[in-house]
Amino acid sequence: MKKVLCIGEMLIDMICTDKGKALSEGENFIKKAGGAPANVAAAIAVLGGNAELAAKVGTDPFGRYLVEVMQSFGVSVKYVIQDPHHFTSFAFVSLMISGERDFYFNRGADGQLHNTEVEAIDISEYSIVHFGSATAFMPGPLQAAYQSLLKKCLQSDEVLISFDPNYRHFLYQNTPRSFIDQAWNFLSHCHFFKLSEEEAMLLTGAFNIKDAAAVLMKKTNAVFAITLGKEGALLACRGETGIVHGIDVKAVDATGAGDAFVGAVLYQLSGKTLNQIRMMPTKQWGEIIFNANKAGARTCQYLGAMEAYQNLSSNIFE
Repeated sequence: MKKVLCIGEMLIDMICTDKGKALSEGENFIKKAGGAPANVAAAIAVLGGNAELAAKVGTDPFGRYLVEVMQSFGVSVKYVIQDPHHFTSFAFVSLMISGERDFYFNRGADGQLHNTEVEAIDISEYSIVHFGSATAFMPGPLQAAYQSLLKKCLQSDEVLISFDPNYRHFLYQNTPRSFIDQAWNFLSHCHFFKLSEEEAMLLTGAFNIKDAAAVLMKKTNAVFAITLGKEGALLACRGETGIVHGIDVKAVDATGAGDAFVGAVLYQLSGKTLNQIRMMPTKQWGEIIFNANKAGARTCQYLGAMEAYQNLSSNIFE
């Protein structure tokens, strides 16, 4: 089974445990390993896949902690660079009484992954390259490195390109057009992508999922899924759409569920060649998405993404 490479941010989530308080009022925080690409890589690894991560952290204790967490899941950190000149990135979050989240992002090393560091990656080692960073479309070296790796992938006829935009309003509230334009560049080139309902509306300008899916099918050649929470996911394949039903669970925390979904899809695809994937019937895609729904649902049953992934295994697909 060839390897899956995930590129993007690896960071520390500092979660305020003082419920209902804004970050300025909170006094108690817990540290969690985070970053969507890191989550996807961890999910692939615990399911039994061969995952590597390309990211940058600091040489501080938090960067070392993140590297150790990835290694504990069995993710290769060959391309995780510890930068002595930049601190590990932090995301602070507090859940307000209204249900809204109070965010603050303190960006450091994650945005400093450079072109030259990406050029060292041998694409021929991978069957899948997943672009899943929430921060990659922000200005900085990572933005250029992200685009550079895409160009390398497009030069190969054996690498499946996967994309999840991971839109975060607090990161792009002043630059939504830039995010949309960059996301479309990836949507137009990838073989598989996953969107949330919010992302589907944002990127297409549609007012419902049906119309959003129609726009995406018209403007891309990819197989894609739009996740719908407990309702499951909309699957679009070969010009047709259908709902793959979800799994009813008592949800504790949805953090990382979308990343587990993507990880499960990529794990199931990683044993196939790109030509085999292109020839897969819609029914087989439906089975893959249903299994991904199972992984997302399992993740929702635990507090914290990494804690949830410790309870993932390919046995859930049986």
